[in-house]
Amino acid sequence: MTPRRFLQVVAGNALALSALYLGIGVVVEALRVQVPTAAVMRVSYALDALPARVLERLGLFRPLKEAYTDGRVGESTVRLVFGATAVGFVFVLALALAATTLLVRELLIRRRRPVEP
Repeated sequence: MTPRRFLQVVAGNALALSALYLGIGVVVEALRVQVPTAAVMRVSYALDALPARVLERLGLFRPLKEAYTDGRVGESTVRLVFGATAVGFVFVLALALAATTLLVRELLIRRRRPVEP
C-alpha cells in the first residue's frame, strides 16, 4: 500500500469516526431534551467533557462561558461550538495517529531492507 493510499484510507476512517461521534452526540442531545433521565445526563456530560477540555486548552472556554452566562450567545450556539470542536478534535487525533503509524511503518520497512554494498 502506498503512503498516499494509506492516508486516503486513514482520512476516510477519521471522517467516519468523526461522523459517528457527531451522530452519537445528536442522539444524546435529543434524548437530553426529550427524556432528561440521570443516565442520559451523565452521558451528555461525558460527551461535553472532551470539547470543554479542548476549548480550555486553547483558551477559548472561558470567553465562551462568559458569553453564555451574559446571554450574548444561546445554548444552541454553545452546543454547535462544542460539536464542531469535538468532531474537529476526533478528526485531527485520528489523522495524527495515522501519520504516526505511517512513520513507524516506513521506519520498519527501511530497517528491514538489505543494505547494498
